[in-house]
Amino acid sequence: MDERLKRTLLNIARVAIKEEFMGHKELNEGVIERLTKMFPELLEKRATFVTINEQGSLRGCIGSIIPYRTLLEDVIENAKAAAFHDPRFAPLSRDEFEKINIEISILTVPEILPYSDKEDLRKKIRPGIDGVILKYNGYQATFLPQVWEDLNDFDQFFAHLCMKAGLGPDCLDLHPEILTYQVEKFSEEDFK
Repeated sequence: MDERLKRTLLNIARVAIKEEFMGHKELNEGVIERLTKMFPELLEKRATFVTINEQGSLRGCIGSIIPYRTLLEDVIENAKAAAFHDPRFAPLSRDEFEKINIEISILTVPEILPYSDKEDLRKKIRPGIDGVILKYNGYQATFLPQVWEDLNDFDQFFAHLCMKAGLGPDCLDLHPEILTYQVEKFSEEDFK
């Protein structure tokens, strides 16, 4: 993805959050029309995650797994959700807003990863490259590929993913459905 588009998406995410504090829309129809003329890619259906970090710690992360709205809409909505509606955190305050770093991950379409057992899965998963969706009996969770940086051990990664899904840490024994995807990620830090 072109660097200008990455910068523009990060700016869109920041303005979307700022609008909530300002009480008026800066991303109005005229602005959106100009942006989509400059970057037609903004109209493609894409799934994204917006991650907010404050001084190196997670402060919010919300996203879409399957593309169902335009890249522009997905970034705007996920930025607001990560800032104000991540159930793990209180809504972002105006004071925190200046201290945050925004990261955007653009996902490929998830694909089912067939595997016979835990050892087969261990051979097929690519730590640091694959984002993983785990599904079992109505339960579901995902970790972006970036999570491998903190949970770089296969067993630890999947134990945490199982628990995030609301299942026991050894849920791989249940042979859940596994899907993988990759991301293109970039953050405001990349452009400082």
